[in-house]
Amino acid sequence: MTDKRIIRQSWLIVGAVILLVVLDQALKLYIRTHYMLGEAHEILPFFQLCFVENNGMAFGIQWLPKWCLSAFRIIMVGILGWYMNTLLKRGMRTSYLTMITLITAGAIGNIIDCVFYGKLFGYETWFYGKVVDMLYFPLIQNAAGETLFFRPVFNLADSYITVAVFAIILFFRKELNESLS
Repeated sequence: MTDKRIIRQSWLIVGAVILLVVLDQALKLYIRTHYMLGEAHEILPFFQLCFVENNGMAFGIQWLPKWCLSAFRIIMVGILGWYMNTLLKRGMRTSYLTMITLITAGAIGNIIDCVFYGKLFGYETWFYGKVVDMLYFPLIQNAAGETLFFRPVFNLADSYITVAVFAIILFFRKELNESLS
């Protein structure tokens, strides 16, 4: 792969990451500033926007102290940056690079919440912020209105990561194996 092509692809990746992070943060800031904690609005019968905060990882799991989790996420983004650089130099398929770009953008979006939101919104110090979640899809409910299927509330950053990981598992195992060898 030529240096010009690597540089062009690198700028496309950086632009995509910036765009995805801006979209994620814009929605989070809108929800954070226009909704009360716990407030929800039905958009469609199977989709709501609501404001919840997540103190840990996916589904609220907490297996590390908050500052360690924030530091771990930052280190992982650094590793992802190195990994993407390696993929670019090897001439890896653009579609696989797109999946890694989605994971990186999602990680950065959630890092911003953890590192800055506590201080920015005055409820905690640096590195102790909570991740803003707002996308809720109560797909199956019982007669009492309790959600039976799909209870998690998540955000765009989580979506980027989830879609990319599933796509890698389903469609890019070969590329993943090649890139790690």
